[in-house]
Amino acid sequence: MLLSILIPVYNERTVVEKSLALVLSAALPEHMDRELVIVDDCSTDGTFEILKRLSETEPRIRLFRHPVNQGKGAAVRTAIEKASGDFCLVQDADLEYDPSEYCKLLRPLLDGHADAVFGSRYLAGEQTRVLPFWHSMINKGLTLVSNMFSNLNVTDMETCYKAFRTDLLKSIPIRSNRFGFEPEITMKTSKRKLRVYEVPISYHGRTYEEGKKIGWKDGVKALGVILYFWLVDDLYVPTYGRGLLNSLTGTPQYLSWITRVLRPRLGDSVLEIGAGLGNLTGRLMARKLSYVAAEKDPLYLHALRNRFLRTPNVAVCRLDPEDPADYVRWRDQFDTALCVNVLESVAAPKTVLESLAGCVRSGGNLIVLAPQGPGLYGSLDRAMAHLRRFYRTEIEAMIAETGLRVESVHQLNKAGAVSWWIYGKLLRRKKIAKPALKLFDKTVWIWRRIDGLLPWRGLSLVVVARKP
Repeated sequence: MLLSILIPVYNERTVVEKSLALVLSAALPEHMDRELVIVDDCSTDGTFEILKRLSETEPRIRLFRHPVNQGKGAAVRTAIEKASGDFCLVQDADLEYDPSEYCKLLRPLLDGHADAVFGSRYLAGEQTRVLPFWHSMINKGLTLVSNMFSNLNVTDMETCYKAFRTDLLKSIPIRSNRFGFEPEITMKTSKRKLRVYEVPISYHGRTYEEGKKIGWKDGVKALGVILYFWLVDDLYVPTYGRGLLNSLTGTPQYLSWITRVLRPRLGDSVLEIGAGLGNLTGRLMARKLSYVAAEKDPLYLHALRNRFLRTPNVAVCRLDPEDPADYVRWRDQFDTALCVNVLESVAAPKTVLESLAGCVRSGGNLIVLAPQGPGLYGSLDRAMAHLRRFYRTEIEAMIAETGLRVESVHQLNKAGAVSWWIYGKLLRRKKIAKPALKLFDKTVWIWRRIDGLLPWRGLSLVVVARKP
């Protein structure tokens, strides 16, 4: 295994060489190597020359430099992009944090318990320098506010020592350029529902006379960062698809509407492909003997495994919807196969339906929810990597060719079709604004009751087919 130690540096010539020596010599867990991903944020005091000299003789150092000073968050962002390890750990270039505690930080990650580990200066560490009262109170106050808005219960949000699985960290966009990195990553870690652990660490804080750079203005900005990322769901580097799925977690009434339509058609054993973040899985799996949530995307898989870790009737597995070989082990295993918002994103939807039909027992159901109306296809669909929208007759014909018999077709969300046309065709937007989604969700109780009365087609189709 490889640990990427991310080190932002700015004007630390008096301590940087000693600090890096400690990082290079610190003990690591067995069978783990290290790389130091150092980003010099346009130092002006000779720090870069020291770093350059060290990197020429130490192959474990990978050195990068910003042409202009941007701040700690920007340097960490660059380091994350360059990291190649299995795990990442942020290490300041000063001597405030002790590299000898790497093993302690990494243990919850290596044991598989955590996705992120925060080193806390306020738990019982071995030794902590006593610092000015108000500086500590500001730190604890910011942690309190962060906990209120993130719904995490950490003791030290502002800690430098944060360790992550690299694949997860690379999937989180970092927007803050300065010290706002700490509250931003904490808010996004919470919203992504990552498993967070804390471990006690030692802390040898510096005074401002000794070179400390963070000030009260950064504390005020941190409050703004907390509020901003509480309101804004900027959680994934690729914003298509994943961003919409996360937004849907904030539309519970709409998800309940879909659940009302799907649940009566489900049997005791269910295979759901394209399960995503588990928004529907969590609502449909109740009282089922077995429920398999299948997904291809590794980030979705990770989220699903976290969510259903202790749910005995739910199994999470990797399945590529477009690979017939992935379905072989599930042949004739389920009362119901569920395909929600998958067909529009695959190259051969008919092949997917044929593979799913093979997983259904005789007398079982195949349920398909897919976007309707090629005339509605626009910028929203393209932003979400959708390849098509369907005619009703098109889906019915594909299902009939699999040997299943279409039993019912349900038009869903006719009011949403109007909004989709406005956003995707008229305004050519790439996403629906969160306030608009919230407003729609608050009024779903109206749209659900009048859906059957509206004279146009629904945004989606729900097709139920039975295997003879």
